[in-house]
Amino acid sequence: MLVRALSLRLGQLLVLAFLAVCPAQAGDPIFPPGSRFGFEPPSDMALSRRFTGFERKEGGATLSVVELPPNAFAELVSGFTDANLLSQGFAVEKREEVKVGDNEGMLYTGEQPADPNASAPAIRKWILVVGAPSVTGLVIAQALPDAETEATMRKLVTGVTLRPALSLTQQVDALPFRIADLGGFRPVRVLAGNSVLLTQGPKDQMQNLEQPILVLARAVQQPPTAEQRDAFARAALASNQTLKDFVIERSQSYRSNGVDWHEIVARAVDQPTNVPVVVSQTIRFAPDGYLRALGVVREDQRTGVLAKFREVVDSVQVK
Repeated sequence: MLVRALSLRLGQLLVLAFLAVCPAQAGDPIFPPGSRFGFEPPSDMALSRRFTGFERKEGGATLSVVELPPNAFAELVSGFTDANLLSQGFAVEKREEVKVGDNEGMLYTGEQPADPNASAPAIRKWILVVGAPSVTGLVIAQALPDAETEATMRKLVTGVTLRPALSLTQQVDALPFRIADLGGFRPVRVLAGNSVLLTQGPKDQMQNLEQPILVLARAVQQPPTAEQRDAFARAALASNQTLKDFVIERSQSYRSNGVDWHEIVARAVDQPTNVPVVVSQTIRFAPDGYLRALGVVREDQRTGVLAKFREVVDSVQVK
């Protein structure tokens, strides 16, 4: 990873609905769902279903964008030394200051060197860090030789447009799934355009897991086979770095309404606070990926909450 983890009004709805069914006119920026950063991709690149950004339909070129807090700009620029980037597989050839509207930016151009032990060629890369008063944008583009020209990719990256912050409602509406029944929960934050944090209770910022939380995330990638699902689910649960001392109460695969599922319920300990918790992880598999739900509740509050987690998960409809 190139970065460390950095923790609708009617008229707007009509505009969004129009854009969803009408192709953008030439010269109009296209915004990935839920993103504040828009681009004018060449005709052979389309919105990606795998990440926030665009990819060439025939393969060989991608552009992704990540939104970070506004104070991340200075941290990224100071940390993106030639040595640090080279350690991440990016050999910088040129760095230059650019303007993105009224906002400052730093553009890094170079390549991911060819692997001498493999047949993979060198990959051209462009990294743009955009600093605005309310957000930092990290744009990463790359292309195989002959996939896109240098001029095309540079224009794509530096032609980024920044729009005003989206409301939480707009961000939720842009998710690749719809929650039909919130079950008493409410959205608090949308993450990376493909996941949402829900809670039950009045607080948006929680300490010591005062309120139950539920995270829903959609991944578009090759799902595990039926034989691999239990191990996959256990590994996904264990990868949570804020919990420890897992004791699994049940782990099972099942099929419901023509869909394959896997569910784990486990006890654990919240690492920052040492509070005992109960974790419910449900994964719904599809041919092109999966939907993962992770609910966490204090052990002394578990009564009835696990059923509510499941009520929300069962209502999710993938777009």
